Amino acid sequence: MDYSYIFSSAKPLKEKFADFGFKKRAGSYVCKKTIADGDFYATLAICGETLTAQVYDSATDELYAPFDMARARGAFVATVREEVQKIVDDFCERCFESEDIHKKYVAYVERQFNCKADFPWAEQDGAGKRYSDAAVFRCPNKKWFALVMEISYKNLGLPNDKKVFSVNLKADPKRVVSLVDNKTIFPAYHMNKKHWITVLLTSATDFDLLRSLTERSRALVS
Repeated sequence: MDYSYIFSSAKPLKEKFADFGFKKRAGSYVCKKTIADGDFYATLAICGETLTAQVYDSATDELYAPFDMARARGAFVATVREEVQKIVDDFCERCFESEDIHKKYVAYVERQFNCKADFPWAEQDGAGKRYSDAAVFRCPNKKWFALVMEISYKNLGLPNDKKVFSVNLKADPKRVVSLVDNKTIFPAYHMNKKHWITVLLTSATDFDLLRSLTERSRALVS
């Protein structure tokens, strides 16, 4: 199963990989962890910015295929997947540098362009408005140049249900293809993919590039 999404959410600290149990092999990193009370074990492998996991029977060393089969259901396979996910989450927490740049980015946009976010999809409740996570920043012409929202990695084609903050920005059509790396910059979620891109607001994102893309988006819209 592929867990490479973690490289989109944080910066790896490779010097800590060995403490977690990874061993370097021909340019890759491999780690073995027991699960299911020792009856099975999971192997995690890192090659470049790809992290994959497989599960094996401890007694026979045979691959436990249902783990990686999307249609496989049942209490046991669900438990195995939860245990492997916990290992991946622990690895990310201990061996990656994570920074919430969502607030940093919002503060930058407000300061740089002297504008405040509005919330066009806010809902009304008994006490008044309840803001949604989707915030829009507009040019003086009232057209938006940045849409900040919380989506799941799966919305971007990555195999994980976790939520992540992102921003939709307008880009030069001729540059869209070259900008998209499917790591921190993706084809636009719920917008015209020829003219817009989605950028993750995570510590893995190049903040200088993010600023440049935001400035260009505002110029294109205004």
